[in-house]
Amino acid sequence: MAYDTKTWRCGAYELTFDRPRIMGILNVTPDSFSDGGEHLDTKAAIAAGLAMLDAGADIIDVGGESTRPGFTPVDPDVEAERVIPVVRELVKHGAIVSIDTRNVEVAKACVRLGASIVNDVTGFTDPKMVEFVAGDTCNNCGLIVVHAGDLSEGRRTHTAVQLDTSAAALAAERAAAAERAKQEKPARKGPFSFFQSQLASEPNGSAAGAKAADKDAASASKGGAAPAAVAAAPVSPGIKGDRLAATMNAPARPAGGSNVMRRFTLPDSGPIMRRVMGFLSDQARTLTRAGVRPERICLDPGAGFGKTAEEDIVIQRSTAKMASLGYPLMCAVSRKRFVGTVSGIAEAPERDAATFGVCLAALEQGANIVRVHDAAGFAEFLSGYWSVAHEQPRRAFVALGSNMGDRLQNIRAARDLIAQIPLTCVSHCSRIYESEPAYELHQQPFANAVVEIKTELAPTVLLDEIMKVEQQVGRKREGAKPNGPRVIDCDLLWMEGEIHGGDKLRLPHPKLGERDFVLIPLEDLVHDPARFFRFEGVEVLPPEQRVGHVVGELGSL
Repeated sequence: MAYDTKTWRCGAYELTFDRPRIMGILNVTPDSFSDGGEHLDTKAAIAAGLAMLDAGADIIDVGGESTRPGFTPVDPDVEAERVIPVVRELVKHGAIVSIDTRNVEVAKACVRLGASIVNDVTGFTDPKMVEFVAGDTCNNCGLIVVHAGDLSEGRRTHTAVQLDTSAAALAAERAAAAERAKQEKPARKGPFSFFQSQLASEPNGSAAGAKAADKDAASASKGGAAPAAVAAAPVSPGIKGDRLAATMNAPARPAGGSNVMRRFTLPDSGPIMRRVMGFLSDQARTLTRAGVRPERICLDPGAGFGKTAEEDIVIQRSTAKMASLGYPLMCAVSRKRFVGTVSGIAEAPERDAATFGVCLAALEQGANIVRVHDAAGFAEFLSGYWSVAHEQPRRAFVALGSNMGDRLQNIRAARDLIAQIPLTCVSHCSRIYESEPAYELHQQPFANAVVEIKTELAPTVLLDEIMKVEQQVGRKREGAKPNGPRVIDCDLLWMEGEIHGGDKLRLPHPKLGERDFVLIPLEDLVHDPARFFRFEGVEVLPPEQRVGHVVGELGSL
């Protein structure tokens, strides 16, 4: 049901999740962990973004500051100089653009240019960022709340959500918070585990907690009562303090001082998921209380940020729990260190195949969006898997036009060939109409029609098949004059649930609302095309302002 019911409002766009959405990573930085420097040049970055769109990416995530372990913060002016030209150009090509930034001024500039999503690695812990995204100037952009260890938790100024509301748990949480307030954590460089640094905040979760548990157990055996906080801790039967510490992947030190061997392959998921899900829920609540509508919020558990490989695996295995929070959920594991750990691949750029495997597991548990470096490869991977694993016929409209040769026969031949496309059928046809030339006035009139199809193919795959239909009917695009005479023209106008930008395909078709020779045939298939497409975000012009006016009817298709 998560695929059917969740939606994500991103400015002027509304993304649905009847199929997973692909976010392509475009790092305009010299030092990103897997592709640093590849797209630092503005022209190269724009070309890479357009290539990802044409290969099947739904969103392009543009970042101008690396947040790899041990990263060097970038001045907001430098970050803006890197990303603004790229964002501006991708928006011109109809792309849904996400700006990956923790700086509110950079976010403001990019949203003004048309970026539809703000991806904040610090999880909107900056009050200025919250104020911006809750205000009128953010254009109702989509928001990605990321849990990034110290990058996010360290900036929070308010108390995290307490999921266990028992009196003992509340008392333990207050005591842990007071202790954290006394000890200011020094800044750390390089890889670190946020959770290991926070074990003291979980009852019996540290070596000190282990000693306390053993001491209290001994006291209880002599007739004393164990403290309520210890008794209320979620410890499995038979697991004493040293064993629980081992479960948490922390070095347990019993009274004798010797280390004990770890007895479990992964740390206990409870403390980890309480902290991750508590943070994500807390930040989502902060945003909604500030005035952000819930349908604008997406959650990202922040794979690789301040987490060990074991902790990342625990979090990924809990994807279904995070999806149950009700917000769209992102899987952003591309080429991360833990992916290399489980696959044995040392070099980050070579981890794409392993990344796809982790993403597939997340999608099957309810994740809605995957953030990947190799958008083209994942689009192929997803198209192959999804077409077999998920029955998903969707409605689409294809416009057919001809003004050379036997115009009616060309249109009928195209209709028959479209019906032969795999996983596709023609469900309805409009009548055939004659229309004036739209953009080149001194031409033979066109014959036009629209066919309604049902298809289970991805949009870019369907477009490739439609281009083959044009070739089979006799059209040659190479060297042809734009808007010139053609044997057949097949335009994918609209596809259910799809928004797409780029050079290869734009959905909905950017000129749909101005073409009389398309809107009139659509009246045979849709009760009120103007109302239908306005609901889809397409501005439909009144008849007198359209181009290619219909002048007559030529017969049935």
